[in-house]
Amino acid sequence: MDNNQIKVRTRIAPSPTGFWHIGNTRTGLFNFLITRKKGGSFILRIEDTDRERYLPEAVDNIIEALHWLGLEYDEGPTVGGEYGPYTQSERLELYKKHANELLEKDLAYVDEGAMRFKTTKEGITTWRDLIGDREITFENKTQEDFVILKTDGYPTYNFANIIDDHYMEISLVIRGEEFISSTPKHLMLYKAFGWEPPKFAHAPLILGSDRSKLSKRHGAKSVLEFRDDGYLPEAILNFMALLCWTPPSGKEILSVKEMIEEFDLKDVNTVSPIFDITKLDWMNGVYIRKISDEELTKRLQEYLVDHPDKNKIAPIVPLIKERIKKLSDFIPLTHFIFSEPEYDIEVFNKLRIENTKDVIKKVQEKLESIKSPWDAKEFEETFRNLSSELNIPASNMFQLIRVVISGQLVTPPLFESMEIIGEEKVLNRFEKVLLLLPD
Repeated sequence: MDNNQIKVRTRIAPSPTGFWHIGNTRTGLFNFLITRKKGGSFILRIEDTDRERYLPEAVDNIIEALHWLGLEYDEGPTVGGEYGPYTQSERLELYKKHANELLEKDLAYVDEGAMRFKTTKEGITTWRDLIGDREITFENKTQEDFVILKTDGYPTYNFANIIDDHYMEISLVIRGEEFISSTPKHLMLYKAFGWEPPKFAHAPLILGSDRSKLSKRHGAKSVLEFRDDGYLPEAILNFMALLCWTPPSGKEILSVKEMIEEFDLKDVNTVSPIFDITKLDWMNGVYIRKISDEELTKRLQEYLVDHPDKNKIAPIVPLIKERIKKLSDFIPLTHFIFSEPEYDIEVFNKLRIENTKDVIKKVQEKLESIKSPWDAKEFEETFRNLSSELNIPASNMFQLIRVVISGQLVTPPLFESMEIIGEEKVLNRFEKVLLLLPD
């Protein structure tokens, strides 16, 4: 069937045994894109049947991560415990009812207090997967009987999953290829109940740089950790979308709107992609440069919760916008503007300037002679002239001034930074350095 003819209701169904991992984002995004493209419904369901590993805080973390990414769902739980019918723990009677139905049909049996489903051992189970437009077939003799209801009364994933999908009228299941081996079990259950199964699309596994399963050692972690590290949600979505999907336009930088317009499951390939954190950093830098200075200022002010002087962020943004790849890069690059730098005398010795202390005194005298308000262009002209008078390369002179005001060799544009720091603080730093340096 042409997947354009499917009445689309999709879902993501994370287990709250941990926080929303970056690898889950691609599955959520693909479901979101196809649903928005076709005007369907995108649903969040919490599969909380694993009570031993259940983390109550994980549900709110999942919801928060989806909201931050902008993957807004049409149906699902809300923050703060109002999870209702979108969690499996609220639907136990429904699962018991259907398990007993299978028992009565002699399609299930009790084993050590649990209930098992009798799988069909003859023939094959096959389906056409929408990713790769491939036919996937399993011989039924490979499928062992499996538990559908545990001794604690909770259903297993394989059982609750298909009952929930049926009652939520899910028409398209997009998930990772690690679930391919479970699909024959699901199709047997659909057949046992006489229900029409949804269409299936299994996306390839995301791998780390060493081609093993993606993990923290490859730079992967929870989505909200990426937020805390200074990544932009739109950059993460763009990056994750391209992990096994090639847009027809061939574009590498796409807005969510453009992704919705271009996305089609037929363009998703079956080769496992590599999670390249270096490329994500690059793409995040592209997005930082794309947004306006005003928007970047707003994002930095929101990100830097405990920043001592948020009013000074706006004039700094034009100085650092081309130099940062993440919002977190703002802090080491600009901390000297907001707080007194620490000095390493050895850094001054590496500047290849003779009589360093005397040169600093002459720079200080020039600064004191410049009228208020200070102006970056006047600084540059003044100190180019001074470097010529003292027969010092201008680049060396500027580097000396940089170290005096910042304690470091790399900063945003020097003279603009001095303007923002202010006359009094700059002159105080010159005094401090002169006291530190030996005669």
